[in-house]
Amino acid sequence: MALQSMTGFGRAASVEDAAEIAWELKSVNGKGLEARLRLPSGFERLEQPVRQAFQRRFTRGNIQAALTVSRTDATVLPVVNETFLRDVAGLAQRLQEQFGVAPPTADGLLSLRGVLEVPESTEDEETRTALDRAILECLESALDQLVESRQSEGRSLHEVLRGHLDRIEELALKAEADPSREPASIRARLAEQVRLLLDAAPPLDEARLHQEAAYLAAKADIREEIDRLKAHVDAARSLLDAQGPVGRKLDFLAQEFNRESNTLCSKSNAAAVTAIGLDLKAVVDQFREQVQNLE
Repeated sequence: MALQSMTGFGRAASVEDAAEIAWELKSVNGKGLEARLRLPSGFERLEQPVRQAFQRRFTRGNIQAALTVSRTDATVLPVVNETFLRDVAGLAQRLQEQFGVAPPTADGLLSLRGVLEVPESTEDEETRTALDRAILECLESALDQLVESRQSEGRSLHEVLRGHLDRIEELALKAEADPSREPASIRARLAEQVRLLLDAAPPLDEARLHQEAAYLAAKADIREEIDRLKAHVDAARSLLDAQGPVGRKLDFLAQEFNRESNTLCSKSNAAAVTAIGLDLKAVVDQFREQVQNLE
């Protein structure tokens, strides 16, 4: 199953005997799978098989589905409700006599609701079954288009997300290679901090200061954050290559990316690493925003 976006469109039409059938499907982002159906009166019986068709194809997305069925049977003729027409014509005549209104016209009377009725065509069980089958087959064609539309968007997202992952990896390696993380540089900064403290307060215990400095140095080490960022990049790439409905898993990894970039910034003891961390946060935000579109 190819990587899919949750955004797409599908349409299909067909003809079954004296009926023209058309489906129109629209899909947008959603936490789960939700289908909103608009079925013509008399076709509510198809709601369950239609929902099952969506469940076979998708796991996430808000889908709007509209079905239209137009009868083309020329043998179904309109019927005039003569009793109602006689009552309406009599009322119109009294209004003319009492208030001088314009006399009614034939087309005006026939356009009134309830005067002209088009009876529903009578269908036997075989005809209804054939129509239902044609409607569901037409739905499958519309679903094929919707799947292709979502997969096309998914292919575009795949490239965008790949680019974000490459950038995250690049920044993690840049932080790893920053000169401020060299042992000699760390020792020099700590030695300067200890000297300033000793100069400011001579009574302080020098051994205790060195112990605290060593603790702070260990706390400021970003080795674990860099390793986890690399591991998350590898995991995200594997999910993209596996394809299928991976949106939820990638969203979880996006949260992990965000956590590691925040920690990297808080631990940073050099302006260069802080700048890398801020760039990393910006890329992670872009990654997570795009992941929201995936099934």
